[in-house]
Amino acid sequence: MAGAARHCLARFADTEPVKTITISCQTVSIRQSFHISHHQQRYQSCSLSMNGCRGDPRLPIGTVETRTLAAVASPALAMDRLHSAISLLKSNPPSLTSGIIRLQVPIQEQIEAIEWLHAQNHLLPRCFFSGRRQINISGSFIDFTDGNSHSSISPNLVSVAGVGSSVFFRQLRPFSYTDWRSIKRFLSRKCPFIRAYGAIRFDARADISSEWEDFGSFYFMVPQVEYDELEEETSMLAVTIAWDNALSWTWKNAVETLESTMRQVSSNVVKLPKEVSRTFIISNNHVPTQRHWYLAVERALQIINRSSTPLAKVVLARSSRVVTATDIDPITWLACLKHVEGENAYQFCLQPPGAPAFIGNTPSLPFVPRLHSVVFRAFTSLPYAMTEESSTNQPISITSGGATELPNEESIFGGGSGHPEQLFHRKWLSISSEALAGTRARGGTTALDLQIEHDLLSSPKDHLEFTIVVCDRVVVKPQKTIRKLPRVQHLYAQLTGRLRSEDDEFDILSSLHPSPAVCGFPTEEARLLIAETEVFDRGMYAGPVGWFGGGESEFAVGIRSALVEKGLGALFYAGTGIVEGSNPSSEWDELELKTSQFTKLLKLEVPLEPTVENVGTELKRTKNKVEPKDICTRSEVRRIEHHYALRQLKID
Repeated sequence: MAGAARHCLARFADTEPVKTITISCQTVSIRQSFHISHHQQRYQSCSLSMNGCRGDPRLPIGTVETRTLAAVASPALAMDRLHSAISLLKSNPPSLTSGIIRLQVPIQEQIEAIEWLHAQNHLLPRCFFSGRRQINISGSFIDFTDGNSHSSISPNLVSVAGVGSSVFFRQLRPFSYTDWRSIKRFLSRKCPFIRAYGAIRFDARADISSEWEDFGSFYFMVPQVEYDELEEETSMLAVTIAWDNALSWTWKNAVETLESTMRQVSSNVVKLPKEVSRTFIISNNHVPTQRHWYLAVERALQIINRSSTPLAKVVLARSSRVVTATDIDPITWLACLKHVEGENAYQFCLQPPGAPAFIGNTPSLPFVPRLHSVVFRAFTSLPYAMTEESSTNQPISITSGGATELPNEESIFGGGSGHPEQLFHRKWLSISSEALAGTRARGGTTALDLQIEHDLLSSPKDHLEFTIVVCDRVVVKPQKTIRKLPRVQHLYAQLTGRLRSEDDEFDILSSLHPSPAVCGFPTEEARLLIAETEVFDRGMYAGPVGWFGGGESEFAVGIRSALVEKGLGALFYAGTGIVEGSNPSSEWDELELKTSQFTKLLKLEVPLEPTVENVGTELKRTKNKVEPKDICTRSEVRRIEHHYALRQLKID
């Protein structure tokens, strides 16, 4: 096990803490960096709970428990019941110096979790995760009639919305095994609904720009107040109290902050609109611009084509900032994506206190009973299981579910879009994954769709990308097939296996991230080229996004995502794999396709006449409107051109 830890920690954390954060002042990079000590003070001043990473992960929490109260008819009645339960707890507080207690009230009606979240104070830290309709939390038996906790009814979680944080986990240094242990310290198999929701940066060694600094290198939270949307037309409202005297966060602190949060919780939930209101575009800026994208792709191809380099693939990304005349509400946006792009989409929203909202929308795969686990998506082989008896790598036993056993995607997803980029799902010792690569649009007719499918299957470039995604250490059947979604189609294969120990969870995560699908191959060579080439901070984009639970965990890859901040519009992120045979123009078109779920939904219009003067703007004038293309200021143009000129000198 020690060998496994050393191997996996190399991905997330350097062995010397002083080297875990890189602060760069090199003139060739225009990434924003920040002063660590100033940022730590800023974050501590707005902290609303304790940072669990500061505790000793070797010391167990005094108690981890869930208490289920009698069912009620509405969220308002559930709030009343929780207030009463907290009052009883205050009159008879636990004598333990640390613990985490969840109080939950089943509700005999169902409203959408995302609508509940939209009704809450947006200044509170919040999270939202959905798309797990097929996850059955075994061992969670709740009676929805009399409140007893021994019924045979086991609810399936559909969506989770939370506000406030009973305990959060955040560091500026890369996510480490110690951090994972700190999170697991507050979790238990006996309490499957106590979970830590969050995300990890794509590259924790890169400088953190201003828009991402509140997230740190990773950010996870256990919500203070949580609304769980369940199947069978039911739901549940819960509060969680966490305290640890060793962290100077007492029971009294925990209860007082929870009561403060509960005073801001609203039970007046209204239906969200199915469309985002039209608004004017003030600016639309791609980084890099199309011109500089071509330069970056051509440089990457020159390096890949060298006989002396091991690099076979690199995934280059684009950041697109859209500023609108009116603010974009991230929760309304997600709700509209759900209605337009698919009812069973895997969606997420993560927003630390005072930070922008990181949101994403990707379709969720169906449950395959024969595999005894939720099938998910990943982009490399499953990790190697380690045993204490041997320090050598032993491959996990892998089987294939077979793509022909999956139901038709269109009947499952309705109108889903984007890559189903789920990294892994673990339930006890079961582990599953999928590999996807290559992206093509769907055809307008059956004949055209079949032609596009044939082109994708026979494309040498996409075959090369797929073979890199599906590592040769694992035998996968089918080796390559097509997975069709309503707007796009991908090369696809399915993986599943069984772990030897639940303690290998950190090894799984660190082995799978970053995957060849979002970074490249070999990983380190690709990561270094990305760091040299990209002039924006990916932040949590393309990093692991998901949750840890007592006996179960699920993580997706944070692609098809955006960062939304009040007054500053939204940043869309998308990337594409560059391999031998890639064409800069085609790869740019793929970026446009991948961000279309956001741009098509918003249906944004620009003013009839430009209101902001920008140097370097190409204007496409039509009969009714002016569309800004690749807006950059003069200084930005000079900085980016200088950046790529220096990179080109290195090639020559």
